[in-house]
Amino acid sequence: MYKKLKVYIEMHEIFVSMNNFFQTMGVQGLAINSAVESFFLVPPPDILLIAMDLAKPEKALYYAFVCTLASIFGAAIGYFIGLLGGRPVFHFFFRNKQDKFDAVEKMYNDYGSFAVFFSAFTPIPYKVFTIASGILRMNFWKFIIASFFGRGGRFFLVSLVLMLFGETIKQYLEIVILAVTVVIVIFCVVIYKKRHSLIKRSDKNGNN
Repeated sequence: MYKKLKVYIEMHEIFVSMNNFFQTMGVQGLAINSAVESFFLVPPPDILLIAMDLAKPEKALYYAFVCTLASIFGAAIGYFIGLLGGRPVFHFFFRNKQDKFDAVEKMYNDYGSFAVFFSAFTPIPYKVFTIASGILRMNFWKFIIASFFGRGGRFFLVSLVLMLFGETIKQYLEIVILAVTVVIVIFCVVIYKKRHSLIKRSDKNGNN
């Protein structure tokens, strides 16, 4: 228990140091943070994005745009890391946690590119999906499109809310994101199931 707590504290201190380093670089730091976070363990760019949005709300949408493009660039790197490195590189990055890969593979089998969108928009570790997408050889452009809407939706939602409501809404941001996530997930699942039922119906009619 003590060792786990010590590791957690050390990781927290490392993350704080990283975040401070990115912050000193301004917009460039936001872009680097967002890109690297898509395939490696660094602080989520939301922390820096929130701070910059509150400091200059008139530039909030610009910061969201930078964050989104950089994240997609990083996602492409993660995809090709998985594509070229295969399962060994996944186990190296995520400490041989086969259950993580199995969970990602199941989501792909169940929801296809929607799985990438979910991971890009929600607090699910996005980097796990970028690398796994390459390993599972998902269509690259479907991956990029799903990532763009997921990452863009998340970052623009954060920036837009902060631009409109400022500091007063900051403590409720996670609730806002969670509420929007639930609505989007329900919508996507309904659309996905309807699409599959239509495909099954057309297959039956074709066989008849």
